Amino acid sequence: MTTSMRHVLMVSPHFPPDSSAASHRLRLLGPYLPSAGWTPTIVTVDPSAYEGRLDAGLESLVPPTVDVVRAHAWPARWTRPVGFGDLGLRAWTGLRRSCRRLLATRQFDALFITVYPVYPALLGPALKRRFGVPFVLDYQDPWVGEWGKSVGSASGGGVDWKSRASRQLGLWLEPRVVAAADALVAVSQGTIDGVVSRIPAAAQVPHGIIPVGFDGADFDRLDGRRPSSTLVDFNDGNVHLCYVGTLLPTGDATMRLLLRALARARSLDDEARRLRLHFFGTSNQSAADRYRVMPAAAELGVAEVVTEAPGRLDYMDALAVLVSASGILLLGSSDRHYTASKLYPALMARRPILAMFHCESSVVSILRDIAREPTVSVVTYEGGERPQTTVDEVARSLIARARHSRYEPADVDMKRAAAFSAPRLAQDLAAVLDKVAA
Repeated sequence: MTTSMRHVLMVSPHFPPDSSAASHRLRLLGPYLPSAGWTPTIVTVDPSAYEGRLDAGLESLVPPTVDVVRAHAWPARWTRPVGFGDLGLRAWTGLRRSCRRLLATRQFDALFITVYPVYPALLGPALKRRFGVPFVLDYQDPWVGEWGKSVGSASGGGVDWKSRASRQLGLWLEPRVVAAADALVAVSQGTIDGVVSRIPAAAQVPHGIIPVGFDGADFDRLDGRRPSSTLVDFNDGNVHLCYVGTLLPTGDATMRLLLRALARARSLDDEARRLRLHFFGTSNQSAADRYRVMPAAAELGVAEVVTEAPGRLDYMDALAVLVSASGILLLGSSDRHYTASKLYPALMARRPILAMFHCESSVVSILRDIAREPTVSVVTYEGGERPQTTVDEVARSLIARARHSRYEPADVDMKRAAAFSAPRLAQDLAAVLDKVAA
């Protein structure tokens, strides 16, 4: 370590062994920042604060050299009965206490806070004022999106008073945090554009685009591991297309479009009758029995060739599903700026891909830049809750996948994908930190 090494305090309530998607942001970036001149200290919460099963395999991927500080958070079993379970709120006082202690006793050149959850971002302005540390706000998801506008926590994902109130609170709080930020970082340009559309002054704040990338070393750890699920026999001669990850309410229409196309493909082509669609971890909870796909599959007449395991998979098990599948499904949502954190693991799994996304999603431009047919098929749609593309177009893609389920390395330029590797993205983040520290 050189004397020129700088230090960044990074705040993320979600971090391994928590198995949510938000845990991967700092897991991927933190270990590679030292090679770019920055030593990270990651402030997160004690594992006892996480709801659901912990993922020891994911935690094992964090190098022991990474400085991780665990803060107290109120248990959800105490707070949910009084109306809130948001991890950012439960951890607020603990995160603030830990950050204050660290900033008072060590020298830090930058403060980096990532959302989701959003409420820890409110620490940024206060810590900046008190300790004079430059503050970088990172968006993994929009602070204000479709929640409370087109979807919410009511039955069936409908908007209710609670989701409306959350949205209104976000509209009030976000400008105050952005005004204090020395730089904005986001997973896509579309996310930044959304911030600017809500807060025009944000256009003057320096920003960087740093997607949620991948670490190729994760796949090296698989070492022949097979999926733990007994729902699927990947060697039965059928074509198994697998979706791994949460199915949000905003993605319901895309999922239903896919299932309608599956029914159409099976009626048009004998080879398509070999297609089997499998959905893993759709509920985003480790122990869950809330099925999001199977009711629609039954309604549309394809339940016999669709399976769903709602419980969230451990990370290494999810990778094992991807590399075992005949093909990978990537599904977008009605949010035009939705980005798939599963995109890069899907590419690294080296399996054929069928992707369905809003035409303005960054996933579309990335896939079309680095991959081509027949290994990677990209179907785009416009509109929101009613995707405007034809069932026949998706059915044709499914038929093509049934007839050609081989992975052709020449169809995917992995050298271009290297721009989204964790080491490269850590360098990009370091460049943003260099600017604010200067």
